[in-house]
Amino acid sequence: MKIRTPRARIAASLCLRPALVSLAVLGACAAQAQQNGSTPILIAQNLRAPSMAETVVTATRTPQPLSDLVADVTVIDRETIETSGATGLADVLARVPGIEISRNGGPGTTTSVFLRGAESRFTAVYIDGVRIDSQSTGGAAWESVPLAQIDRIEVLRGPAGAVYGSDAMGGVVQIFTTRGEQGVAPYVGVGIGSHRTTKVEAGVSGASGAIDYAFGIAREESKGFNARTTATANPDRDGYDSTSANARVGLQLNAAHRLEATLLTNDMDSGYDTSPTADDRNLRKLHALGLNWQAQWSTAYKTRVQVTDSRDQYETRPSPYLTETRLRGYLFQNEWRQGPHLLTAALERREDRLENAPIDRKRSQDALALGYGYTAGAHTLQANVRHDSDSEFGGKGTGSLAYGFSFAPQWRATASVGTAFRAPTLYHRFSEYGTGRLNPESSRNAELGLRWAQGSSSFSVTAYRNRVEDLIVFGAAGPCPSSLGCYANVARAEYRGVTFAGSYRLGSVQLRGSLDLQNPRDLATGKMLARRAKRHGTLGADTQLAGWTVGAEVQASGRRFDNAANTLNRGGYALVNLYASTRIARDFTLVARLDNAADKQYELARTYATPGRVAYLGVKWAPN
Repeated sequence: MKIRTPRARIAASLCLRPALVSLAVLGACAAQAQQNGSTPILIAQNLRAPSMAETVVTATRTPQPLSDLVADVTVIDRETIETSGATGLADVLARVPGIEISRNGGPGTTTSVFLRGAESRFTAVYIDGVRIDSQSTGGAAWESVPLAQIDRIEVLRGPAGAVYGSDAMGGVVQIFTTRGEQGVAPYVGVGIGSHRTTKVEAGVSGASGAIDYAFGIAREESKGFNARTTATANPDRDGYDSTSANARVGLQLNAAHRLEATLLTNDMDSGYDTSPTADDRNLRKLHALGLNWQAQWSTAYKTRVQVTDSRDQYETRPSPYLTETRLRGYLFQNEWRQGPHLLTAALERREDRLENAPIDRKRSQDALALGYGYTAGAHTLQANVRHDSDSEFGGKGTGSLAYGFSFAPQWRATASVGTAFRAPTLYHRFSEYGTGRLNPESSRNAELGLRWAQGSSSFSVTAYRNRVEDLIVFGAAGPCPSSLGCYANVARAEYRGVTFAGSYRLGSVQLRGSLDLQNPRDLATGKMLARRAKRHGTLGADTQLAGWTVGAEVQASGRRFDNAANTLNRGGYALVNLYASTRIARDFTLVARLDNAADKQYELARTYATPGRVAYLGVKWAPN
């Protein structure tokens, strides 16, 4: 059996100085990085400016308008996803304020998402309310989530353990598939791109009477590129193929009761290199199934009952390795609204199982969560407490308190504190590197925010400090059976930083940008955490021109380190991308992108290649 050792972590800093927070300065710094030959990374963001009346559910698991939020949330809609031309969920998230990614090669290979600098396993991920996670590696397998089936993404920055329980130490990413609306809306899309990439998708959504539905299927293939930059690796092209589908069906029994079923699946086969001659393959399977019953018992009281099931399977060939995580969830949520007050109470049970020979273990968590929200005039208050009882290590309590004050028209100040935790994975505890003595990783977070919004223009700044205790790391040999080393609660970390984000309409041009100044570090050594930069930012602009929507975007980031000792340095970078879209005929839309236009060479992880200049052209038929 292949031995799995912990992946190295990397960190970095950037050419940007902390005082340079304007969009113009960010653009100038990115241009300077291009002139100096700095290595580039990723793609910048193309997020629209959402309306303050838009409703989100991720912050408290209840619908809230953006104008009432005291949490730090970004919304990504389907139009943004389609225009991005991205091949994976992580590529879209990399354009969101506060997020960096790392990937060991091309799409389909191991991917990490660092939300506010936190470990990838510290972000809780849900698809239509279905939790996905790997009890082997810890955290969601980002490379397994099919972008073609996603209609909307909500990103919550900051711990949310008092709402979601284990995992949400850095934040929450909530993914939604399409919900059918009145009428019938079919679509068909095709696309071609660099590295002999092809995409085909089709689906239909609609509603008639009491029934609404949405179905979609997609197939994507690419010959890829050589994933490794070392001379000893196999020089073959490491391509991938992915087949995904989703279904969402709702039944409105009457004005007060609704039933809904959701399903998302993906089957991916991708290449990677560990041998100089073998064609190494990753085989991943993901499914997420949810059943929901929503009931409005009175004008004040409503409930939601949800049963969920997800499966994450990972296999490698020809080197034999197989691991499978099964998650089952049960949720009974209650909401009582009375004037400006909202009371919530939830009972939740989570069941986790890991099969990773010789491991076949399971555990459960039972939780009670209570929440209180108040919104009136200029004031918003949100308080949450939760207690989780784990079958392995016992009970764990979390809490959060947040306050928002609209001190002037269009202006809002916020402050919050909260605690969160993540239970050790079943692999952490029961593999040959594990021990039953491991405790949950826990965190304490505090943050302050300031926001301004008017029309299509907005600005926000959020300062945060998140301290983690009992951080699980792979260390020296000890109480576990392996002589190579053991997992242990021996580390402490701090994720501290400031996030600036804004959008501004200048005539017919819409500007967007963000800048993160952060210091994710190991408190014991003072070293930067692996694969995270001290500073990174984005800048984008688009406009309408002769029937076209055209735009350009930049993402800049600083140097980072490829190891915990901070001895392996990765340089800073900037990447410029161009995109355009137009309606070419009735019901037909054309999208074109050119990413990494300067064809800069860069690495997200040491000795792992990135795709270079990439072009994409797509056409979609979607009758109005």
